[in-house]
Amino acid sequence: MEVIGYVFLGIVAICWLVAVFVGMIAAFPFGLIGFLVIIGIGFLFAKVVKDRLENTEDDHYSKNIDI
Repeated sequence: MEVIGYVFLGIVAICWLVAVFVGMIAAFPFGLIGFLVIIGIGFLFAKVVKDRLENTEDDHYSKNIDI
């Protein structure tokens, strides 16, 4: 059931992003600003995920220390 919920949320998120991109294309000159914002947020998100995956110290604490 949980997987089905994630699949539906993923489908809705993809549809929403497509609608946002279509709206930005429709508002062409000013829509480029939105594209730049989304690209910037995407790069920052990728950096956060990369830093988290490479940080072995956090993995050590989450596996070996109980709070």
